[in-house]
Amino acid sequence: MMVPPTIDDIRTAAERIKDSVIRTPMLVSQTLSEIVGAEVWLKFENLQFTAAYKERGALNKLLQLTPDERARGVIAASAGNHAQAVAYHAKRLGIPAVIVMPEPTPTVKVTQTEGHGATVILHGDMFDDAYAKARELSLEKGYVFVHPFDDPMIIAGAGTLGIEMLEDAPDLDAIVIPIGGGGLMSGISIAARALKPDVQMIGVEAELYPSMKCAIEGCFMPLGGDTLAEGIAVKHPGELTSRILKDLANEVMLVSERDLERAVAMLVGIEKTVVEGAGAAGLAAILANADRFKGKKVATVLCGGNIDTHLLANVLVRDLVRQGRVARLHVAAHDQPGALAAITRNVYEAGVNVIEINHSRIFTTLPAKDTMIEVECEARDPQSIDDVVKRLEAAGFRVERAQLD
Repeated sequence: MMVPPTIDDIRTAAERIKDSVIRTPMLVSQTLSEIVGAEVWLKFENLQFTAAYKERGALNKLLQLTPDERARGVIAASAGNHAQAVAYHAKRLGIPAVIVMPEPTPTVKVTQTEGHGATVILHGDMFDDAYAKARELSLEKGYVFVHPFDDPMIIAGAGTLGIEMLEDAPDLDAIVIPIGGGGLMSGISIAARALKPDVQMIGVEAELYPSMKCAIEGCFMPLGGDTLAEGIAVKHPGELTSRILKDLANEVMLVSERDLERAVAMLVGIEKTVVEGAGAAGLAAILANADRFKGKKVATVLCGGNIDTHLLANVLVRDLVRQGRVARLHVAAHDQPGALAAITRNVYEAGVNVIEINHSRIFTTLPAKDTMIEVECEARDPQSIDDVVKRLEAAGFRVERAQLD
């Protein structure tokens, strides 16, 4: 049975990796603090070279390989961030690396991993499929398997974050950490409990993948589905990490897809920083449970920033829709000259910008002489969109707004 790392192991790891991993900023967000009603601290691990905290554990593991193990090479399974971390530091150290990734992994993560010199194999739909393949190849080819989370050396590397966070903010009341396999939360929990025993340790999982919550609480919940937080979409958490968190975690919260999207968008808009869905899960939980943290000092780790740019664009626009600043209006009109001009004039007079217009004459329940005109528009505030609707209805048009959720 694997033995959890100690605070001394974590301190040794911190010394071992300090010259090759960035000590990232840990800052108070004034705006987020006002929104939540708490003192909100953010640890910007998305500023690591590979844009994720995974470098800490991967490097700590690689630096402890024997010369024979280095010569054989390493293999890892990952949805992306662990892959890049292993690939990048393996290349630096002259160690051959093979990475097995699930087929739906975002293209940006695949290309970046290949860019670090690793051989990438795409296999299966989920991390678990890629993991099984990597284990198979490890036995077949003799590669050293570098586990993404269930390894004392990996956990110790991740735990270096706990030391840094409490050095920068020693009076924290709570630390909120995203959980996939549990390596990050385990390492930080061990460090935090040693340095500040009374700090609240709260884990966060995507609502669609409550695997660690069920593992440590003994519950049974459905798992699966498309989540923005693919980096923590793990069906089976680690055996070692489950034991550690059952002992050290106070609670595991679940966050919805809408909460994840909101957190990603707010970090771009407020902090001017790009964070992937998994990396924003901690902030999503803080925002969704503001009453729980009111008046306290709470910190979270922005643990990864590798999000596909097209996906990020979708998230940001969807957030504008939820704010009421972007709308799609379905306007029923007589299919005759002047109808479109009347619609756009009313939009203009409300001070709203037209993004796109589409006519639907065939696929509609309207009479054959009518048309459905879709107007996608953007405004400075929700009231301006309301004004557009009122103007169009006053002009005799029937208007319906498309709903996001």
